[in-house]
Formats: sequence, structure tokens, C-alpha cells
Amino acid sequence: MTTRPAPPAEPADADARYLALKARDARFDGSFFTGVTSTGIYCRPVCKVRTPRRENCRFFDFAAQAEQAGFRPCLRCRPELAPGSAWSVQDASAILARQAARLLDDPAGWPGAAPTMTALATRLGVSDRHLRRIFEAHLGVSPLHYLQTRRLLTAKQLLTDTDLPVARVALASGFASLRRFNAAFAAHYGLHPTGLRRQGGAREGAGVAVQLGYRPPYDVQALFDFVARRQIDGLECLTGAPGAQVLGKTVRLQNGGPARTGWLSAQFDPARHAVLLRVSDSLCEALPLLIPQVRAWLDLDADPAAIEAGLARAAHTQDAAPAPGDGLAGLRVPGCLDGFELAVRAILGQQITVAAARTLGQRLLDRFGEPLATPWPGLSRLFPTPQTLAQASGDALGQLGIVRQRQAAISALAQAVADGRLTLDGSADVPATVATLKTLPGVGDWTAQYIAMRALRWPDAFPAGDVALQKALGVTSAREAEHASQAWKPWRSYAVVRAWHRGPLAPAGKESIIDSKQRPEHAG
Repeated sequence: MTTRPAPPAEPADADARYLALKARDARFDGSFFTGVTSTGIYCRPVCKVRTPRRENCRFFDFAAQAEQAGFRPCLRCRPELAPGSAWSVQDASAILARQAARLLDDPAGWPGAAPTMTALATRLGVSDRHLRRIFEAHLGVSPLHYLQTRRLLTAKQLLTDTDLPVARVALASGFASLRRFNAAFAAHYGLHPTGLRRQGGAREGAGVAVQLGYRPPYDVQALFDFVARRQIDGLECLTGAPGAQVLGKTVRLQNGGPARTGWLSAQFDPARHAVLLRVSDSLCEALPLLIPQVRAWLDLDADPAAIEAGLARAAHTQDAAPAPGDGLAGLRVPGCLDGFELAVRAILGQQITVAAARTLGQRLLDRFGEPLATPWPGLSRLFPTPQTLAQASGDALGQLGIVRQRQAAISALAQAVADGRLTLDGSADVPATVATLKTLPGVGDWTAQYIAMRALRWPDAFPAGDVALQKALGVTSAREAEHASQAWKPWRSYAVVRAWHRGPLAPAGKESIIDSKQRPEHAG
């Protein structure tokens, strides 16, 4: 008989966490988990079961901590649906531990292979021993236990929400064999995997639906407006009436093997603080890879309370410009599903209006994109691959209205991504990637920072040369904008989105600068 590890010291804010649990406050969802000693179950703060007594509650920062302490995930609130941990200001060792956790959470960072501690340590530039020590000190569990919990929770979601065979669930979740998966599932949860199956799985051809949680507030309409202004027909679409809109997108996934292509749709359910993600049958087995990308695309792991507090503190800093704030806590930083696509579209948008950039993107998709059959009338093409655009001639790009400087930038970017010299997703080393981007012809600081903000998911990106941003901040140069932004670290990406949304301090009724003016690009 196994015994539970000795309980860790109770967190200093345990009483506050209990109050959040009693209130079922969705703002704390994913920020902590509650283990109930009388049942052996751990839950999210939003769980609708009867609130346990205070003396029966133990609080954990991560699901892996709760599982290491011997608690099983609640089948009602489903901890696997909770938003992930957000960035916060910490010391260097804590940042290292959190970065390691982020890499373990995202399978996209390990194309074609499962992460090992040696590979993870090498990626972070430290020794195996140092990584284990720092990880356990700050997260309370070993990296391997953290990874095991992530795989089991991923499998739990696939078993509950899809009709994939158990053997395929095991492999998709990162287990080397069905036998190991069954053994781990039984040991941790006391269940056979088939015990989580729901009646009536997904219908062939209709796709598979899963839920993804987020922390409120979330300004869904602002996100949809942002997408609508940049929408390229065939690549993405918005359908439905305001308040019930569905965002659709074509997808190509490649993680060390043959590419998987298909479509997905996202529909927000504000009452439940969740997104209903539906994917085509062709992408079902890739859900463990796709879910983190969708979460980044829609910025579902953001912690609005932490961001608001950070920007509010900046307002009281001497000589600091106040960050745009009032009523804007629900704004998120729109990400992307394909970093290469985002980077190409950023290059196309240099020094021209959003509408003009959209036109060029449409021409590029129509000329070089691949057709894709979908049940969505507005989704019909895949964005061109890096290999395709690396081989595209200057004449072919020029016929689309793309000037020579942008042609050179797109070709150089495509070649760098195709060669593996550039990785454009949340697993990339941000300073190194930004530096590499700025060495490409026709790519300067604005483009590199914009890519860092939306493709690399860096919360502290700041395109200081953006005219719209400068107008909104009431400054006239990139240097002044950079100086004004220092107090907003590490949340400058969110300050930028708020400034763009608010627009310049002009009389009411004027068109927002983000839609009507040009953005300068200081080409490197």
C-alpha cells in the first residue's frame, strides 16, 4: 500500500483561496487547485459541487502537485479544462522553472520526439541536475512527474470528449505503449480508461468538440473585430450573429512527421467562461498538439487580474506614462495558429493600411495557397508553406503587387523557416529569434516585435515604431514611446493592444488610427 507524501506547508493565501472557492470565482480558475481530504478528489475553484469544509481543503498551485499528493481529478469540473498558469514577475530561478513547465506543456516544441530531461536542460542552457533542483523547488514536483500529469490529463480529455480508440489516445497523449498508459491511468486515477467514455462519440465527418476554459473578463467582440478587419477569405471566416459568432480557420500541423491538414472552429460560451473548439476528423489525433496552439491563438491562459495589477502599478510610478486601462481589462493579445503565416502577413503590412495588407494577403493565398475541402463555405484554402514561398520567384510575387523589398523579406523569411533556422512559436527563444529576424532583409524592429507579440507569445513585446501606438500614447517618436513603456514591463504587449483599441486621444467619432493610418517599418 502506497502512502501519500507529507503535505507541504499551507500557502500564505490559503484563506483567500478558500473564499474564492466558496464564491466559485472564475477569475482564479487555473491559478490553484483544491484537494479535498474527505474524498481524495482535487477540483478547480469553479467546481459546482458542494463546497467542502475549510479543514478538509488543501491548496495546490498545479495539478501535478495535487496528483503527487495522492488526489484524483474531479470528473465534474475536469481540471484538464482549466486555463494554464500565466506569466508573473519572479526571480530568475522561478522564471527558469516556469519556462521549463511551458516547454513540457507544449508538444509543438518537441517535433517528432518526446521531451527528455537532458534535451529540456540543454534547451534551457543548464544541467540536468540544476534543472531538477530548480523545478522541484519552485513547482513542488519533478519535471517527469509534471510531464506525466500533463499526459494523463490530456488523455482524460480525449477519452471524455472524443471517440478515438484507447490505443490511439495513449499514443496521441505521449505514452510509448498502451500497456504503460493503462498502468499509469489505473495507478493515478483508479480507473480503466474506458470508464471515462461518454455515450455517443463524434460522428464521422462532423468533427470532434472539446472545451477550453479561460479566466474572465474576456472581450470576445474586440477579438472578433480584430480578426474581421484582417480576415482573408478562404483562410478564416466569422459566421453567425453578434454574440453568437463562430470563428473558423484552416489548419496545417507538422510536428516531425507528415503534415496534418483540416479545419477548426471556436465558439465562446461567456456564461461558462469556456470556448467550444471543434476540429475536423483529420485533426482529431493531433488534439494534444493543437489545443496549446489554440489556447495561444485566443490567449486563453492570460490572467487579467495580474495584468491589470501590473499596469495599474505602473500608473503610480514616477515619470511613467499611464497605460491605457479603463474598461479594457478584457482585451487579449490575439495570437496565431501558424507563426510563419503571421510573419508573412506582418511583412505584407509594412507601411500600408490594414485593408491594403489584407488585399495583398488575399492575392498571395489565391496564387500560392493549397485548396482544402471543408464543410464551411468560407474555408477553402491553406496558407502557403515556407518551402512554397522560398521557391516563389520575384516576378510571381511582383505580379501580386508586392514590392521588391517585401519580396526579398518574404523569400528570406521562408528560407530561414524551411531550413530550421527560425522557429516561430511560443517555444522559441525570444531574444535570439528577434535578433535573427532583424538580420533578414526588409525586417526591422517593428516587424520583429509584432511577430514576438503575436507568434512568439511574448507578453513584453513593444513595437515602438508603430505610428498608431505613438499617436495613442501622445508621443512623436519611437524613442519617446520606448521610454514611456518601461514601467509597463512585463506586460507591454497588453498595453499595446489597449492603446490600439483605444486609438488616439482625438474627438469622439474619429476613425481609429489602427484602421486608417500607416505603420512605419525601419528596415534592418
